[in-house]
Amino acid sequence: MSAPAPSNPETTRIEDLHQVLEQGAMRKAARMLNALQTAEIAHLLESLPPKERELVWNLVDKENDGEVLTYLHDDVREHLINLMDAGELIAAVGSLDTDDLADIVQDLPVAITHEVVKSLDQQRRDRLEKALSYAEDSAGGLMNSDTVTVRPEMTLDVVMRYLRRLKDGLPDITDNLIVVNRKGHYLGVLYLTDLLTHEPEDSVAEAMTLDVQAIPATWSAREVATRFEQHDLVTAPVVDDEGLLLGRITVDDVLDVIREEADHQFLGQAGLSETEDMFAPVMLSARRRALWLGVNLLTAFLAAWVIGQFEAAIQQVVALAVLMPVVASMGGIAGTQTLTLTIRGLALGQLTLKNTRWLLFKEMAVAAINSVIWALVVAVIAKLWFKDTDIALVIAAAITINLLAAAFTGALLPLLLERLGIDPALAGGVILTTVTDVVGFLAFLGLATIFLL
Repeated sequence: MSAPAPSNPETTRIEDLHQVLEQGAMRKAARMLNALQTAEIAHLLESLPPKERELVWNLVDKENDGEVLTYLHDDVREHLINLMDAGELIAAVGSLDTDDLADIVQDLPVAITHEVVKSLDQQRRDRLEKALSYAEDSAGGLMNSDTVTVRPEMTLDVVMRYLRRLKDGLPDITDNLIVVNRKGHYLGVLYLTDLLTHEPEDSVAEAMTLDVQAIPATWSAREVATRFEQHDLVTAPVVDDEGLLLGRITVDDVLDVIREEADHQFLGQAGLSETEDMFAPVMLSARRRALWLGVNLLTAFLAAWVIGQFEAAIQQVVALAVLMPVVASMGGIAGTQTLTLTIRGLALGQLTLKNTRWLLFKEMAVAAINSVIWALVVAVIAKLWFKDTDIALVIAAAITINLLAAAFTGALLPLLLERLGIDPALAGGVILTTVTDVVGFLAFLGLATIFLL
């Protein structure tokens, strides 16, 4: 017998905390809670229903409030912010890093935002305004201004003495120092490993690396994540259009982008937002989901209307009613496969106008092969089931038509939606299902009307 898999320590600690909360031991719960990392506290808060969440939030040490808020999804963060008074909010967010503060300040009431900005010194205020001038999902929105810069003419010995003076002021996740000229334009990076392995009298220019390209502040978060993945980066400098250093992006911010993108793709297929609170109030969740249920209902009525046009054929040949779902289902699965592949290609930046034609050709070829194989399988089953060769041929032809239509739609629909400014992950599934249902029913019932009646 194999040994049981080791439990996740984080999961175990959170489960233990749940048990203590259920026992009502608030002091012990508070000690256990504040022994967790701030990200773990945020995870625990998101896993609790609203009443318990409010109770646990009051147990969090006030000095950790700001950091915990940065790890929460938007809905949960907004709920907890509404529970805090102005003084608590200002104290909680005032010490945050500029990039985290820029994310949170947009969720604060206007009056509180003004108070937070007034409480900052001029340098931090300027940095915050600069961060807020860029979209949240851009490189400028992701960057932090906590950079350590050196100039190329400095010797490494001087740099080492400079770092010793910084001590605790050295930013987290520092794997390199950013090299700039006297005007602040980005030149390259000096890796700490090179700093330690070169001679102290060597200059920064002799030890620095020129291969690390700066990221434009206007790049999208998706483009930033791709750059980090392709170049195995831990940090990356961010510059403006003129090459002036603005800040840097660290790998922990990129991991958040990747997670949010994955959540968006997964939840978007069901018409849900990646920021939605799992324990949100019933009416709020119902209102948000009602829109896509309504859209789906309209598409379902469209498919039903197509079926209704062939009511006479269905009444005369009962087998048509039995076999209709097979045609629609096969098209839906085939289309979803192509749709998912295409959306992923767009998300990774691998799909462009230049290779779209090749992708379309490839997906149509795959659909053609699969349609022949499975049309034959379904035709044989229909023949054995209903003892009717004509029905077998009709359903085989309908499946072939629907699989080809599904591949064509799945390949081109995301591109069309993106060009129209519509999120393919959110709307693609609903539209694809409509197309495969309508084409499937129209092909099957239309061919049956022509050749069976």
